[in-house]
Amino acid sequence: MNLLSDILQVILALSVIYVWVFRFDNIVLEFKQYGLSDLTRSFVGASKISLSTLLVAGIWFPPLVLMSSILMAFLMICAQIAHFKVKNPWRKHLPSLALLIISIIIAGIAAKII
Repeated sequence: MNLLSDILQVILALSVIYVWVFRFDNIVLEFKQYGLSDLTRSFVGASKISLSTLLVAGIWFPPLVLMSSILMAFLMICAQIAHFKVKNPWRKHLPSLALLIISIIIAGIAAKII
């Protein structure tokens, strides 16, 4: 199970880094659509990138994984709420929904529930 968690941690971290670094212009447009401020966008981005870093570090220092994955799941739930708020089509929900599921699996493995 630890190997699965390690793989999912890297997938989650790389996905977040890709979106928040290489697709940042899309993030700016989405946050405007949601009616959220630049400060909120910056806070969310810094949080997601920090949590991604902690998840990768958690491969070598496992105590970091549980809280990081729970907090990432919380942010993905917030993303789902934002998508529902502006009535986005389901295809717009799928990336954050997939990352939410991955975060929950990682947390379940870290908590020894799975």
